[in-house]
Order: sequence, then C-alpha cells, then structure tokens
Amino acid sequence: MPRIANRFAQVTAMAIALPVAAMAGEVSLTGEGSVKYTPDSAQLQFTASAVNRDAEAATQQVNTRITQWNEAIEPLRDQLIDYTDATLNLHTRSLPVENRGEKPEQRAVASQTVSFVVRDLDLLNPLIARAQELGMEYHLNADNFFHSEEEAFQRQALGYALADARAQCKFVADEMQMSCGDVKSININSGGQPVRMMEARGARGPVSAVGPRELQVSVSATFELE
Repeated sequence: MPRIANRFAQVTAMAIALPVAAMAGEVSLTGEGSVKYTPDSAQLQFTASAVNRDAEAATQQVNTRITQWNEAIEPLRDQLIDYTDATLNLHTRSLPVENRGEKPEQRAVASQTVSFVVRDLDLLNPLIARAQELGMEYHLNADNFFHSEEEAFQRQALGYALADARAQCKFVADEMQMSCGDVKSININSGGQPVRMMEARGARGPVSAVGPRELQVSVSATFELE
C-alpha cells in the first residue's frame, strides 16, 4: 500500500507540473524552442555636421569631412554593404538670447550621414577609429547588431518548439495508455524576437565584446488522443 500511494503522488505532481488542459479525446499544450547565437553583422551610421553663419560654408565643411571619410575608408570600401551617403540636410537654428526682445542670431546647420552594413565585425573598430579622428557623430548599441542567418535560426527554433509539443503529447498519451494522434489546431505564439543576453560593450569607443542572444519561439497545439 505505501508503494502504491507514493506512485500516485508522483503521477499527480507530474500532472500538475505540465501545462496541459485535457478534454475527452484531446490534449492542449505549449511547446517551446530556442536557439542561442552571437551576432556576426552590424548596421552602422556616422554623421558629419557643421554649424556656421553662412549656409554655403557649413555645407562645404560637411562636404570636406565626407570626402576625408571616403578617402580614409577606401581600403575597406568593397567590404561595406548597402553603402550610402546620398543625403545632405541643411537647416537654420536660432541661438538663445540674453535679453527679452533681442533678435536671435541665426546659424546654418549642415549634416550628412553615411550608413552601411558590415558582415565582418573585425572591421568595426577600424571604422570607429576613422570616424572619431574626423569628429563624426555615431551611437552604437545592441540594436545595431544582428546575425545574417537569423531567419534560419527562427525556423530552427520553431522546429524545436513543434518537436517539444509533440514530445509532451506523447508523454501525456503514454501516461493515459493512449496514443498521440493528429494535430487539430496549432498557433505560433511568438514571432521569434531575439532576447539579448548581454549588451555590446563600447557604445562610444572601441567595441570590446558583442554578447550572445537567444531566439525563442513557442507554439500552442491541440492533439487528438487515440
């Protein structure tokens, strides 16, 4: 008798632990899958800007800096993907006044941004160094980094989630001395957005590390029990 009671307690505890809603001839449950990876690419933007009383002078200053940038990165240019520096922005800015009623002075503000993708993260710090030498503005954080095969990782994580759901169904069916049958319905609960496990270090200087990420997918499925 003690052995039978102990076995009953184990089965009851296991049933409570499973996220299962069982009905006659059906079982609904959630399967989960994940893939860990480290980004291998980055989307970068560097901006050259200048402020001057004269709009033409401000524009010329920016043009000079962009020319210097393009000359500095020439040895790396063929490794930069989707490179563009086509847009120059120009607007005026009013300087603050000391006394009420004074007419504020106007300044022309010119800026031009270069953007591109790097697939080789070893190029990251050399590019940052060149931008810093020219006084170009940039901001770098974990959102700039991604993996070139993220779509494949998402499919892989989905496959794991489906396999997990099927394995749970088989376990439940075996415990009830039944078999897991066809899928009656299935819903993908997550779009598989990457979860950052560690931020990229070096937002305003050389990048020392790019942390790993985990892509998670879950599915809700209802199976027939036969």
